[in-house]
Amino acid sequence: DFCLSRGLGDVYKRQMLELLAPAGNLDAVIAAVQNGADAVYMGFGDGFNARRSADNFTRESFAKAVRYCHIRGCKVYVTLNTLVGDREMDAAAALAQQASDAGADAILVQDLGLARVLRAALPDIPLHASTQMSIHNLAGVEAAAEMGITRAVLARELSLEQIRFISQHASIETEVFVHGALCFCYSGQCYMSALIGRRSGNRGACAQPCRMQYSMGGRMDEYPLSLRDNCLADYLQQLADAGVACVKIEGRMKRPEYVAVVTDVYARCIHEHRVPTPEENDRLALAFSRQGFTQGYLLGKKGPDMLGTRAAEPDREAEKLFTAARRAYADGERRRVPVKFYAKVQSGEPVMAAVMDAEGHRAVLTGPVPEPAQRAPLTAQSLADQFAKTGGTPYYSTGTESRIDPDLYLPAAAVNDLRRRLITGLKEERAALPERRSLPLPQLPEGKRYFADPALIVQVHQAEQLTQELAALRPAYVYVPIEILDSDFPRLAPFLEQGAQVAAVLPRVITDDQAEDMHAMLGRAAENGVQEAVVGNMGHIFFARRAGMRVRGDFGLNVFNSFTEGVLQQAGLVSATASFELRVAQIRDLAKSIDTEMIVYGRLPCMITEQCIIRNSAGRCNCKVPNHLADRRGALFPVLPAFGHRNQIFNAHKLYLADKHEDYETAGLWGVRLMFTTETPHECVAVTQSYLGLTDYRPNGLTRGLYYRGVE
Repeated sequence: DFCLSRGLGDVYKRQMLELLAPAGNLDAVIAAVQNGADAVYMGFGDGFNARRSADNFTRESFAKAVRYCHIRGCKVYVTLNTLVGDREMDAAAALAQQASDAGADAILVQDLGLARVLRAALPDIPLHASTQMSIHNLAGVEAAAEMGITRAVLARELSLEQIRFISQHASIETEVFVHGALCFCYSGQCYMSALIGRRSGNRGACAQPCRMQYSMGGRMDEYPLSLRDNCLADYLQQLADAGVACVKIEGRMKRPEYVAVVTDVYARCIHEHRVPTPEENDRLALAFSRQGFTQGYLLGKKGPDMLGTRAAEPDREAEKLFTAARRAYADGERRRVPVKFYAKVQSGEPVMAAVMDAEGHRAVLTGPVPEPAQRAPLTAQSLADQFAKTGGTPYYSTGTESRIDPDLYLPAAAVNDLRRRLITGLKEERAALPERRSLPLPQLPEGKRYFADPALIVQVHQAEQLTQELAALRPAYVYVPIEILDSDFPRLAPFLEQGAQVAAVLPRVITDDQAEDMHAMLGRAAENGVQEAVVGNMGHIFFARRAGMRVRGDFGLNVFNSFTEGVLQQAGLVSATASFELRVAQIRDLAKSIDTEMIVYGRLPCMITEQCIIRNSAGRCNCKVPNHLADRRGALFPVLPAFGHRNQIFNAHKLYLADKHEDYETAGLWGVRLMFTTETPHECVAVTQSYLGLTDYRPNGLTRGLYYRGVE
């Protein structure tokens, strides 16, 4: 213990704000690490991360990347942030175990069921909630914490005030995206790519329909869904002061040189506690932008100024920038970890030497017995000078603490050999794999089957759809937006007279500054006798429970496997909605540990967005009249207002399965839902009659959804 008189705590401290950089391949790992990243995130294997078309890492290249990073003081996070089917769960868990065994520092997850499986099977590796979990309020962070997750990546749509409230009250760490592409929809809630072409964003295969041209009554040369890239480099100190633990750069699909340029600017700004210089801002824009950058969400300034597209022509100046960046990170070690050397040189005894880093890793060695000095005896300064010659390694010396008897001599070659062996030993200590438990996978939750006719559920979007005629068809449940219950509750009277159970549908997004209004509306609904609420986000369970209501799970919870149903059962929910990205056969195979419903009719939701597309296009809010996005083929996607001045985009075609009733009636379901959006009151009645077998009515422009095609 001679080397432990004092450590490096006063010499080197990790920055409070962790900088997390993307790595699509090993070259990008080197670019990120050499330019100051505190951690990198990467895909491992195929099929279970949100950038499946990135290179991703094999077992061998991943192990090499982890070793490279850990030697240089950089953490490695693995992205397993997609939805996982029952038959894929074993493979996903095996991939996670391989990553853990190879030394990964955390795993990012979206799927609630996968999170449960990994927490049980790999209890020692940290789990981070991906932005795909759509966490946008404090209750969502705490719900993640209850699942054993140690960090939550917050939704990119939050303002600085909202981030500050969450971060300063959360029981776990928070992470914020600060640079790179912005999805138009809340992450994890976008189904547009899947519904249009089977390429599911929740499965890592997004075709980026938000970057395509659309029209809202104008010419087909508009990009109303294409947002500029985020750039929050000017606000890093404010995020640190708000309590954010980590800031993340987007770009696993970007080239390594891009990673180098952006990481370098952000690392310098964080370490030097400053904003970027004009020249650094120019470098960021040159590396990649869409007609400039935006800070709209962070500053609460939403609107058309956030929109932008990427220039088609490559920029020669950008290539020059990238060439210089590559030369810089490929030319030797720029990332150097501070270490301290220790030595004890006593007459007649082998030299004892050690090296230690700030985290407590150390290497201790013995050397030769010193000789009596004939001339130029060894001194503390001469020893320190020799130990400081760490060029070409990932380390630099902050000094040497030594005890040296007088008039002793050590050849320079012996000191150099000690230094080299100490550095090698320290490398191995830093690269050592952690000892972690690996436990059996949990068993599938015990299920229950339904063989009777599933309950008929109707969901409305407009108060006018709540008619005497619809009530006369006697649906078992009526799902009604909480806003309509609050303003038009008397319209429910005929349904209540027919014995229907009314459930309040909560908005898909409820930020903390909207919580008071939501509690008030739910309280009034409870006073009117509403006993159930339908929630599409784990953070919204809190609102329903506070109102004393039973909780049902909506499609936004992305129930893609039986383990996710088990999570919802443990959370106290009384039912769940199967993901409409599943095939009917997969829904049939769900264990159904909780009552399970399936959406069998309606315009399925494509996006929920913080933007008001209507105002962006028309310059004013005109939500009372029908609004549509038209794509290049002429398909019309209804745009409807949502709680909090948000918009929802719905599919151009209506899901229709009345003639497929045998398929879903034998799928073991508790309920089937007809989801009305743009339908007239008469159409709502006609559709319900067709599902009851009373007529052969079929809507125009129908689709079978993904129930028979599945998703990639």
